[in-house]
Amino acid sequence: MDQDSEKLSETEKSINSNAAPVKTQDTNSAMRISVLVFSLLLLLVMLYALTDRIAPSSSRGIVSAHIVQIAPRVAGEIIKVHVADDAVVEAGSALFSLNPYPFELAVRQAEANFKSTLQSIDASGAAIVAAQALVTQARVARDNARTEADRTLRLAQRGLVSRAQADTAKASVDDANARLLSAEANLDSARVELGSVGRDNPVIAAAAVQLERAQYDLSSATVTAPHRGVVTNVLLSTGQYITAGSPSLTFIDAEAAWITVDLRENQLQLVNAGDVVHLLFDAVPGEIFTGKVQSIAWGIDPGRSMQGGLVVNQQSNRWFEPARHIPVRIELDGGMAAWPRAVRAGGKVHVVVFAGSEDNPISWLANGLQRARSITSFLH
Repeated sequence: MDQDSEKLSETEKSINSNAAPVKTQDTNSAMRISVLVFSLLLLLVMLYALTDRIAPSSSRGIVSAHIVQIAPRVAGEIIKVHVADDAVVEAGSALFSLNPYPFELAVRQAEANFKSTLQSIDASGAAIVAAQALVTQARVARDNARTEADRTLRLAQRGLVSRAQADTAKASVDDANARLLSAEANLDSARVELGSVGRDNPVIAAAAVQLERAQYDLSSATVTAPHRGVVTNVLLSTGQYITAGSPSLTFIDAEAAWITVDLRENQLQLVNAGDVVHLLFDAVPGEIFTGKVQSIAWGIDPGRSMQGGLVVNQQSNRWFEPARHIPVRIELDGGMAAWPRAVRAGGKVHVVVFAGSEDNPISWLANGLQRARSITSFLH
């Protein structure tokens, strides 16, 4: 009996001695896996932080453009709409026309008033009326040319239009100024014929201003496109009465588009104007375009309100305050000629900004991830 007990005790010791190494091996394996997982997590966090600084990215970029609400300078009834919805129009193209008859009556009345005033001093005003009409036309043409030239020069400074277009715009302003000077000289000559009494008479000056205003209103009866662009949301119809300054249709500038992307403040630490940007448009899957950072906004509205002259305290029950996002303006390389036709204002863009350089492992990684995204963008 004692021998059996001794054998049983020796067997238990043998089992316990064999089980101990197995338990130790399992503990070591679990420790290695834990260290490996922790190391991978730490590596991913480091890569995320480095990518956020060296190659910040966002999938919430937006295609932006100058959007103008076209409104007539004068009030009136629409007699014709010259464009269809979503049509591409050139600078100076007629958009819609108001009934010109009331303005023609105003011109005739102003002409009659002007001639009546001249007759009171025994002078003929036919030459002045004709010269004044030419001056009004030349002034409208000069103002339009100057507005278009200012816009073209701003775009040329940003590289969105060619230098040749800027030179052409300058030449058009010079030509319009020359025509205006010529028309004003003819008007002065007609006034000289009236003599000193006619030139210095305030009643005649007032009648001349009234005539010029009537002629200007008549020239404004047809609303034209300020430059090349697209009209959209056209809800006009003949017979509709619109007031002066009332928005009538939406005009999108076809020669001034850019990308706006909101980046977190900590993503902007190394970002500067001129940094290279890779762009992936949802409208053009599979193709990556290049651009550059044009500017970074200097401020945003934090949403603080005031009551009684004091700032209202913003109550929050969040553990962490959401990060603030700052708009970054990006322009496509090659100007407007490089813009893909399928892209529309408000379209979505994936953006990767290479802060400082594209030649580093983090930038290579960000570029590779965007390339992979460009392939999957065919599906989503």
